[in-house]
Amino acid sequence: MKTLEQIRRQLMDGEFDFSHHAFRRTVERNISEKEIQEAGVGAIVVEEYPDDKYGPTWRVLGFTGPGRPLHIQVSVADSPYVRIVTLYEPSEHRWQDYTRRR
Repeated sequence: MKTLEQIRRQLMDGEFDFSHHAFRRTVERNISEKEIQEAGVGAIVVEEYPDDKYGPTWRVLGFTGPGRPLHIQVSVADSPYVRIVTLYEPSEHRWQDYTRRR
C-alpha cells in the first residue's frame, strides 16, 4: 500500500493515470493535468475507503497554484502509477473547510 508521501510525489511528477470515469470528469470539470500536479504538492487525506470496489482508496484534498481546491480519489494499491478514480472541485456548501462533510 502506498504512503501519502508516495502519492504526493507521484501526483506532482505526473505519474498518474485515470479510470474511465475520472478521465470523463476531468474533461467535464475542466481540470488539467497541471492542476492535478499542483494539488499533489500539499495533498492531505480527507477520507479513507478501505473496502472500495476499486480496492483501497483515499480522497485527498489539494490546491492548485491559484488556490482552486480539488478532491482527488486515488487508489493506494502498489503500482507504478497512481490511479485516479474520480476528482472534482468540492462545494463549500457540502464541505466544511473542504475536509469534513456538512
